[in-house]
Amino acid sequence: MEHHYELKEGCLTILMPRELDHHQASQLKAEADLLIEAYHVRKLIFDFSGTEFMDSSGIGVIIGRCKSMGFAGGEVSARNLNERLKKIFIVSGLQKIVKTDF
Repeated sequence: MEHHYELKEGCLTILMPRELDHHQASQLKAEADLLIEAYHVRKLIFDFSGTEFMDSSGIGVIIGRCKSMGFAGGEVSARNLNERLKKIFIVSGLQKIVKTDF
């Protein structure tokens, strides 16, 4: 699957896939890291508007990008979370390290 990104003035928005499982997560992680480093991203936004499923691999992608952005002095946020994803963020503690729109 091809992932979609928007880059504007040091802000990278990642349009998350419909299903974020182990296979998608490993590819997304590699692509995101490459873009963050190449374009000196200072703000990273995960857009979940089209996401219906996310497992622990997806949580790992987000935590890993939070760590790398934190080392670089950047910030991470998530938007357009459905009710299922909001529960995942709360139970996993992601809402404590990622700015959310809920």
